[in-house]
Amino acid sequence: MIYKFELILGALLAVAPCAAGAQSLITERSLSLNAALELASTALEACRKHGSRVAITVLDRDGRTKAMLRDDGANPHSVQHSLNKAYTALTFRQPSGEWGKRAVANPGSAGALRLDMIATAAGGLPIRAGNIVVGAVGVSGTPGASGAGAGGGGAVDAGCAQAGIDHVAKGFEVN
Repeated sequence: MIYKFELILGALLAVAPCAAGAQSLITERSLSLNAALELASTALEACRKHGSRVAITVLDRDGRTKAMLRDDGANPHSVQHSLNKAYTALTFRQPSGEWGKRAVANPGSAGALRLDMIATAAGGLPIRAGNIVVGAVGVSGTPGASGAGAGGGGAVDAGCAQAGIDHVAKGFEVN
């Protein structure tokens, strides 16, 4: 009986220094609402220059929607597709079109396609402050082929998303 007590006491003493040093609160960088709105507005204007009516979704680092715009005349599916593209870029920390190319080239990785909200079309980009992913943006609705990493609409969608990121990235402080 005493042996069991000594084992338990020893285990508790071994864990105590780890628990004492454990961090209780963390600080994480994430995209602000103002940056998300600016990014979405800039991406929208970039797509309008191409004559495209699109939907744009901006997510914070935790996948919560910070901004969503649907231009007049945008197709109804484009709202969900822009969300899926942003979610994919955030989940895999790479452009949704790049994920699509990888999934096509490596069918073994396609198991992730069964996850809800995964898109293989170009137009979703992670938003980085230095090396830290602080959010993601998805643009959907430009006409043309937008399949797995294809050009056409997906390439224009990605270009509009990048214009939005470029506009707000100058305001990111990286320490």
